Amino acid sequence: MSERRFQKSASLLRVIASLLVLALASVLAQGQQTRPEPLPFERGEELIYQGEFTRGLLRGVDVAEFRFKAVSENIARGADDVTVIRLTGDVVSRGLFTRIAGFKFHQHVESTVDVEPFRVLRTDKVEEQGKRKRVLDAVYDHEKNRVLWREVSPNPQAGYFDFSEPIQDVLTVIYYLRTQKLEVGKSFDVPVTDAGRVFTLSVAVLERKEIDTVLGRVNAIRIEPALFGDNAAVRAKGKLSIWVTEDARRLPVRAQLKVDMGTFDIKLKQVSYPEPVRAN
Repeated sequence: MSERRFQKSASLLRVIASLLVLALASVLAQGQQTRPEPLPFERGEELIYQGEFTRGLLRGVDVAEFRFKAVSENIARGADDVTVIRLTGDVVSRGLFTRIAGFKFHQHVESTVDVEPFRVLRTDKVEEQGKRKRVLDAVYDHEKNRVLWREVSPNPQAGYFDFSEPIQDVLTVIYYLRTQKLEVGKSFDVPVTDAGRVFTLSVAVLERKEIDTVLGRVNAIRIEPALFGDNAAVRAKGKLSIWVTEDARRLPVRAQLKVDMGTFDIKLKQVSYPEPVRAN
């Protein structure tokens, strides 16, 4: 494969790295639901996914590893103690593609969210490609419905913009999804912010089916966010499908991304939970 083709492939993978933090999860139901039980990830959780080409010129080549972690924490806010959740997402290039392309990419996102109601409070993001590094952050004011975002480096800049609830970032949207009810045949729009921009994503909830996963055979719902098109987040041809379990865990277990150069298959490989605290 020519160097130019690899550069094009690498550019697409960087888009995928951003989108799959966004893409596994750009599906929300409108409005906040009541919460009779703890959130499915509130006790803490780590999810590991593997992405690979399933057809095309690099068939069977590992592309990236995705890690998502949730940790609950009690903090003082005024006279009260409240629960927040620290969310961490990492997307790292790996496998033969990294060696052939000659560089690595890594995207790291840390988000802090309130539990009740579930909403993003702060986002910190680092994007690395080879020796290049970009650092951004955002702070959300839900009283004024305004977010302050900054690019810390390499091109320092900052700005405000207003938003409408429920606003989520590219990481918190994954978890907000899991607090919602998805109904087959319905579609809705989702506001997602990233690096000073707001994307409105149209999402279709398409079908319910039984699929094989690392968890065994499970019932899952397939959704399709409209990420591609002239007026969408990505101005190119493509199609994304995501499967989310219908059980209490509400886990995204598989995603498939079809683009001109081939098909990417992203599968859940491991789920782990913290050890319960034992009394002395």
